[in-house]
Amino acid sequence: MTTDRSTRTVGAGYDRLRPRRSCLAVPGSNPRFLEKAQGLPADQVFLDLEDACAPLAKPEARHTVVKFLNEGDWTGKTRVVRVNDWTTHWTYRDVVTVVEGAGPNLDCIMLPKVQDASQVQALDLLLTQIEKTMGFEVGRIGIEAQIEDARGLVNVDEIAAASPRLETIIFGPADFMASINMKSLVVGEQPPGYPADAYHYILMRILMAARAHDLQAIDGPYLQIRNVDGYREVARRAAALGFDGKWVLHPGQIEASNEIFSPSQEDYDHAELILDAYEYFTSEEGGKKGSAMLGDEMIDEASRKMALVIAGKGRAAGMRRTSVFEPPAA
Repeated sequence: MTTDRSTRTVGAGYDRLRPRRSCLAVPGSNPRFLEKAQGLPADQVFLDLEDACAPLAKPEARHTVVKFLNEGDWTGKTRVVRVNDWTTHWTYRDVVTVVEGAGPNLDCIMLPKVQDASQVQALDLLLTQIEKTMGFEVGRIGIEAQIEDARGLVNVDEIAAASPRLETIIFGPADFMASINMKSLVVGEQPPGYPADAYHYILMRILMAARAHDLQAIDGPYLQIRNVDGYREVARRAAALGFDGKWVLHPGQIEASNEIFSPSQEDYDHAELILDAYEYFTSEEGGKKGSAMLGDEMIDEASRKMALVIAGKGRAAGMRRTSVFEPPAA
């Protein structure tokens, strides 16, 4: 069953549209950081077995991740583990160890450096085999696919359609910049000498693929972790296009990300008013109208669809209404 993006469910009713305004990266090999992350106000925390773990630390980090998933308090957070990509010899053992050890306390597996649909399908198949073997609920664990090079971007439509487990398409800027020989060493910043937005096509390409398949689109990290103003500028670019959230690498970025990827109170209230008004005016009591006036604004079905997006984001952020729709006097 599939419904509006704000309440989308797939298959047996798994909610694939979890709040992801801020997606906090935490090294899976660092117990101190894993402990601290539990108390931070990030929507999502992903325990990283890939770039944040040195090769020699990866085997032990798997068991550390399992321990913290099972014993930690992740209340209110989407729990994700980023495994190593399929070109390495670590991937299958990452997935088997983590899912067998902590499957009921895991929401998603993040797969980096996805280049084609078959890599997502392979992960889907492995997850299904583990779930059946362990007696876990089949299909509950989601997949997040990270696009990090030109081949992945060219194939992003097929990737987005690869599995009903898919929840997000993520832009990985650092590896992507290297893969296309972009002349910049500052991840997320514009390359010198190019007068326009060098990331516009990439972000829009990912966004269109995600939306075509009712997935979320997530922007990647901004590595200058003490430059919160710079982070805000880059995050606003993605939010303006319609992205659902962004990675955070430092606690100081979380507040900015949560704010930028949430609607303003005014916009949230207005969206809820549109939904209430449209429901009233299309009802028998309201005259069964296809369009109507809300103050000085005409609203119709298109208005309702736009309002659903804003209202959905506000509700996911835990926002409360400060206004109530009043039907016009007879």
